[in-house]
Amino acid sequence: MGSFSLIVATQDWHPRGHSSFASSHAGKKPFDSIIYGDEHQTLWPDHCIQGTKGADFPALLDGKPVEAIFRKGTDPLIDSYSGFYDKDRRKSTGLAGYLRDKDVADVYLTGLAGDICVFETAMDSLREGFATYFVQDATRPLDAGRLPELLRQFTAQGGIVLQCGDLL
Repeated sequence: MGSFSLIVATQDWHPRGHSSFASSHAGKKPFDSIIYGDEHQTLWPDHCIQGTKGADFPALLDGKPVEAIFRKGTDPLIDSYSGFYDKDRRKSTGLAGYLRDKDVADVYLTGLAGDICVFETAMDSLREGFATYFVQDATRPLDAGRLPELLRQFTAQGGIVLQCGDLL
């Protein structure tokens, strides 16, 4: 984090009973897929529930340099992967405007899960016009086998994949 003048974070912040949780759908289990509204929805294990230890940042993460936290997944009826928008791009988190107000041009992304939330944030960052960097060795995917194809999609849209050592 010492390499950057501005650090922001995103945080899953789901209410109990979120519609993306398998436990909210009778007879369904995590990773099942359903049609919810007009969209396909992957059902997840209950996670990052507001105000619980599971929603906290890791204890080893030094939060002092983090200037702002953008919470996502707060609407019980709408899933959210990207740090910029909900899954259907109906609601903004305010992240793009915040970054523009701070004259940010380049966005470097790390975190969990590389193939879901980090990837979707990276793609929205590109759509918002930011030069976007996916710091691969500072992310962890849920499905490592899926990540290479997603990174090809990202770079095809102008994104750059790099490693922590490239920043030093």
